Amino acid sequence: MIKYKSKEEIEIMRHSCLLVGKAHAEVAKVLKAGMTTMEVNNIVETFIADNGGIPSFKNYNGFPYATCISMNEAVVHGFPGSHILKEGDIISLDIGVYKNGFHGDSAYTYGIGEITEEAKKLLKITKESLYLGIKKARQGNRIGDIANAIQDYTEKQNGYGVVRELVGHGLGKSLHEEPQVPNYGKKGTGAKLKPGMVLAIEPMINLGVKEVVHLSDGWTVLTKDRKISAHFEHDVCITVGEPDILSSFEEIEIAEKANHNLTWSYQ
Repeated sequence: MIKYKSKEEIEIMRHSCLLVGKAHAEVAKVLKAGMTTMEVNNIVETFIADNGGIPSFKNYNGFPYATCISMNEAVVHGFPGSHILKEGDIISLDIGVYKNGFHGDSAYTYGIGEITEEAKKLLKITKESLYLGIKKARQGNRIGDIANAIQDYTEKQNGYGVVRELVGHGLGKSLHEEPQVPNYGKKGTGAKLKPGMVLAIEPMINLGVKEVVHLSDGWTVLTKDRKISAHFEHDVCITVGEPDILSSFEEIEIAEKANHNLTWSYQ
């Protein structure tokens, strides 16, 4: 069942969504080769706690960490640990915050140092596809319109693999609510979009094939051909007019651009 939010609930929820972006920005200020992924996780967890929030992902269905950290060929749900970041890596951080009864959830993919041209293009196209999907998140459209916009740009126009097994979702008092929001599909299909719906739209796009495999840890998802994958995510409220993006990349992009240890994944 889809849970619609009141205007008052949306404003409360906006704080959680914006706090996720601020947590990302804290990492983006210092992210560099030589750090471990656990150091990154700890920055996020400390920042969330210091700002009165709770990491949405920690202990969610048994996930043991505050942050999903997915490197290179890992699509999503990677574990932080002792792995040391190196020049040329791409790293996707998926962060959730629970505060005042509502969740925020946003993902962003970073380039460590100088990354390859094909990696730069994958990040650019994936990020652009997110905004193309958001443009379709309007009253009267359907989930399939969002999905088709993302798939058309990434798969049909650029030849990338669009992951099928992993999708976006509704968001609110629960981290995952109805409806599911795939990154592939047909126009005019799926649930009709109505004011008060909040969607986590999150293209997960592979450089190579769309197929994925799951590691024995029960969480980490890798591309089947071991080519790199990118992931960007915004929380979007359906209104009577323009889509209302509750999360923000603004502070992330400022920090990313200022950090000479990162490749700026411009949009």
